[in-house]
Amino acid sequence: MSDDPMIGFLKADVTRFCAGLEELAPAIRLRLVMQLRAALDEVMDAALDAGVAAAQAEGWGLRQIGSQAGLSHEKVRYRLTRAEGGSEPAGPA
Repeated sequence: MSDDPMIGFLKADVTRFCAGLEELAPAIRLRLVMQLRAALDEVMDAALDAGVAAAQAEGWGLRQIGSQAGLSHEKVRYRLTRAEGGSEPAGPA
């Protein structure tokens, strides 16, 4: 998916972590996989919000940011509003 070697290293680390779960009981394995997913989602959401804010600070338009981030311009607007502590518009997150 990415040619960036840092992404490859991170993917390899996650793959090793998941491979280490294979010998665990299913309940423990599933709990740890879900904890990993939640932790990665939290970190990725924060990084995405920071990247979106940085792009806006450089003068990028909502559609340009959305194109680079794989988001609609309305989703970009929503994330910027939420990150600035504004009220969240009605609708899906």
